[in-house]
Amino acid sequence: MEENTLQAEIAQLNQKVDLLLEYVNQQRLKTNQLEDLIADISIVGKDMYDTAVEELDNRMVHLDLDEVKGLMLRILRNIDNMNKFLEMFESINDLIKDASPILNEVIIDFTKKLNELDQKGYFEFFAEAGTVIDNIIAHYKPEDVRELADNVVTIMETVRSATQPEMMTALNNGLKIYGSMEMNNVPEYSIIKVMREMNQPEMKRALGFFVTFMKNMAAETNKNNT
Repeated sequence: MEENTLQAEIAQLNQKVDLLLEYVNQQRLKTNQLEDLIADISIVGKDMYDTAVEELDNRMVHLDLDEVKGLMLRILRNIDNMNKFLEMFESINDLIKDASPILNEVIIDFTKKLNELDQKGYFEFFAEAGTVIDNIIAHYKPEDVRELADNVVTIMETVRSATQPEMMTALNNGLKIYGSMEMNNVPEYSIIKVMREMNQPEMKRALGFFVTFMKNMAAETNKNNT
């Protein structure tokens, strides 16, 4: 009985030894494979290094290992900043994706507005306005423009006064009367007929307007001169 038990223990021990030997053999194989891999990587790395050194030497580039090391250290120190930058870039990318439909709508509306302005003739008008500006530049000197700038306030005041409703009505009436007159069939007036017409109420009012206008013009001129 004891002999059977001893043989069973020996068999178990042999089985464990076999497992241990198999494990050691596998580790040895893995170690050999790792060593082979390291050797291959070393050969490839050396070839890459030699090729890089030769290429840099051919291009007259001198590589300072201390500077490379400093660069790598700076990169390592700024990994957090690089991550923040990448996060910001991703946020901007997401914003662009979200804003793309809105931008497309804005571009479409802007294009439609440009087409509407083109249909109304705005661009043609501005092109012709450029011709007007060219003609002004060709016919006027810079001194003329400076004088215009010095008197622009007076000109604007004159234009504002001329565009008052009563002034526009008087001007319109004058143009209508002038347009209704037959310039080729104007009646002739003798001195006696003119004197007779002077007694008409219309002519008296016209003379009164003319005299009053001239008196006020003279007074305004004297005030400006003083």
